[in-house]
Amino acid sequence: MQIRHLRYFVTLARLGHFRRAAERCGVTQPTLSAGIASLETSLGVELVRRDRRFVGLTAEGEAALPWAQQMLHDCDGMLRAAGKPGIGLTGRLRLGVIPAAMPAVGAIAPVLALDHPELQLVVLSMTSREIERSLHAHDIDGGVTYLENEPLTGVITWTFYEERYRFATPADGPFRGRTAVSWAEAAGAPLCLLTRDMQNRRILDAQMSRVGMEVQPRVTANSYSALLSMVRMGEMSSILPHSHADTAERDPAILILPFDDPSPPQAVGLVVLDRHPMSAPTRAILACVRSADFRRRVEPLRDGNAPS
Repeated sequence: MQIRHLRYFVTLARLGHFRRAAERCGVTQPTLSAGIASLETSLGVELVRRDRRFVGLTAEGEAALPWAQQMLHDCDGMLRAAGKPGIGLTGRLRLGVIPAAMPAVGAIAPVLALDHPELQLVVLSMTSREIERSLHAHDIDGGVTYLENEPLTGVITWTFYEERYRFATPADGPFRGRTAVSWAEAAGAPLCLLTRDMQNRRILDAQMSRVGMEVQPRVTANSYSALLSMVRMGEMSSILPHSHADTAERDPAILILPFDDPSPPQAVGLVVLDRHPMSAPTRAILACVRSADFRRRVEPLRDGNAPS
């Protein structure tokens, strides 16, 4: 099995066109086709479906693709470690992100692109438990989730910011003119909240329990967009992390209020497997979030910790 044949295969899968893949790899189209055929022969399976042009990957090709990408990532990492210049990652970096932390993703992509312009960042919305399972199954390269509440095991962490909570309610509703709200008042309002499979909801339930309240939402959803829609167009209120509340505050139909008795903050950040040697994607995402450029871009989320 030749590394260059793996690169031909991964590039073809990404571009979906034999000629463009050959041009990207710097070879002729017959050379690329022959290389992929050689890879198929060595594996004993057909990877690519063909009909005078690229049709798609076979089921075996789809199954083999992430392994081929991982092998290329690790090979490129070895070359960089050995001092070979000009080697950037290709393929995909798969990042699982809890919905509460989605506003932080925008700070990751441009920083990654500076060092790895050929690397495709794939962001997948997941619960914290799905992130843990996917990390240990090697289905994702990293996750962005809560770091201290229900902490993951066998991982390296890097904090982005501390999450605080805000009360979101219709601007023309019963809380009009208020500058703050108590947890008891929030619990008594008609609420729409995340479903209980989301860690954010479990954190909120624990906070309500600490102040002697039990929350009974009228509506639950697994999307902040759905919650905000219900606040904006219905007669519902919600409790949001400040990362989403800061965006919702620009909507004139929504009133965002801080709590007059704030709950303990929750650290949010990156988790990657504590594996040595680290894979190339792991090193890439760690270098990204530890950079000064990333810290500068994510600063507004840290600043959002102050009451609105």
